[in-house]
Amino acid sequence: MEKIKFEFGEAGETVDFFVLEQTKISGCTYILVTDSEEDDAQCLILKDKSNAQDRESLYEIVDDDEELAAVSKVFEELLEDVDIEMS
Repeated sequence: MEKIKFEFGEAGETVDFFVLEQTKISGCTYILVTDSEEDDAQCLILKDKSNAQDRESLYEIVDDDEELAAVSKVFEELLEDVDIEMS
Protein backbone atom coordinates (compact mmCIF):
# COMPACT_ATOMS: atom_id res chain seq x y z
CA MET A 1 0.00 0.00 0.00
CA GLU A 2 1.40 3.40 -0.96
CA LYS A 3 1.74 5.90 1.88
CA ILE A 4 1.46 9.61 1.04
CA LYS A 5 1.73 12.76 3.12
CA PHE A 6 -1.03 15.37 3.00
CA GLU A 7 -0.55 18.96 4.11
CA PHE A 8 -3.52 20.78 5.63
CA GLY A 9 -4.14 24.49 5.94
CA GLU A 10 -1.73 27.39 6.02
CA ALA A 11 -0.04 26.07 9.17
CA GLY A 12 1.36 23.19 7.15
CA GLU A 13 0.06 20.41 9.43
CA THR A 14 0.75 17.05 7.79
CA VAL A 15 -1.06 13.71 7.97
CA ASP A 16 -0.01 10.39 6.44
CA PHE A 17 -2.58 8.34 4.54
CA PHE A 18 -2.40 4.98 2.82
CA VAL A 19 -3.87 4.94 -0.69
CA LEU A 20 -6.13 1.94 -1.17
CA GLU A 21 -7.30 2.69 -4.72
CA GLN A 22 -7.59 5.39 -7.36
CA THR A 23 -10.19 5.84 -10.09
CA LYS A 24 -11.30 8.41 -12.65
CA ILE A 25 -15.00 9.16 -13.13
CA SER A 26 -16.29 11.72 -15.64
CA GLY A 27 -12.81 13.23 -15.91
CA CYS A 28 -12.35 13.60 -12.12
CA THR A 29 -9.74 11.64 -10.20
CA TYR A 30 -10.75 10.12 -6.86
CA ILE A 31 -8.62 8.31 -4.30
CA LEU A 32 -9.69 6.10 -1.43
CA VAL A 33 -7.39 6.62 1.56
CA THR A 34 -7.11 5.35 5.11
CA ASP A 35 -5.03 6.40 8.09
CA SER A 36 -4.33 2.79 9.15
CA GLU A 37 -3.45 -0.54 7.57
CA GLU A 38 -5.76 -2.37 10.01
CA ASP A 39 -8.84 -4.27 8.74
CA ASP A 40 -11.59 -2.03 10.18
CA ALA A 41 -9.91 1.30 9.48
CA GLN A 42 -11.84 4.44 8.65
CA CYS A 43 -11.40 5.76 5.14
CA LEU A 44 -11.98 8.93 3.18
CA ILE A 45 -12.73 9.51 -0.47
CA LEU A 46 -10.82 12.46 -1.83
CA LYS A 47 -11.38 14.29 -5.12
CA ASP A 48 -8.50 15.87 -7.04
CA LYS A 49 -9.35 19.55 -7.50
CA SER A 50 -6.02 20.62 -9.04
CA ASN A 51 -5.51 21.83 -12.59
CA ALA A 52 -3.36 20.01 -15.14
CA GLN A 53 -0.64 22.67 -14.90
CA ASP A 54 -0.41 22.51 -11.07
CA ARG A 55 2.81 21.05 -9.66
CA GLU A 56 1.05 19.35 -6.76
CA SER A 57 -2.37 17.77 -6.45
CA LEU A 58 -5.03 19.49 -4.40
CA TYR A 59 -7.50 17.05 -2.83
CA GLU A 60 -10.84 17.78 -1.21
CA ILE A 61 -12.88 15.38 0.95
CA VAL A 62 -16.01 14.27 -0.89
CA ASP A 63 -18.94 15.21 1.34
CA ASP A 64 -21.85 15.36 -1.12
CA ASP A 65 -24.02 12.32 -0.23
CA GLU A 66 -24.93 11.41 -3.83
CA GLU A 67 -21.37 11.74 -5.11
CA LEU A 68 -20.04 9.84 -2.09
CA ALA A 69 -22.48 6.96 -2.61
CA ALA A 70 -21.69 6.68 -6.32
CA VAL A 71 -17.91 6.78 -5.90
CA SER A 72 -18.08 4.35 -2.94
CA LYS A 73 -19.82 1.79 -5.15
CA VAL A 74 -17.07 2.10 -7.76
CA PHE A 75 -14.36 1.57 -5.14
CA GLU A 76 -16.22 -1.44 -3.69
CA GLU A 77 -16.31 -3.01 -7.18
CA LEU A 78 -12.62 -2.29 -7.76
CA LEU A 79 -11.58 -3.70 -4.38
CA GLU A 80 -13.99 -6.69 -4.34
CA ASP A 81 -13.10 -7.63 -0.71
CA VAL A 82 -13.87 -4.19 0.76
CA ASP A 83 -17.21 -2.93 2.08
CA ILE A 84 -17.48 0.82 2.53
CA GLU A 85 -19.96 1.86 5.21
CA MET A 86 -20.95 5.51 5.29
CA SER A 87 -21.52 7.19 8.61
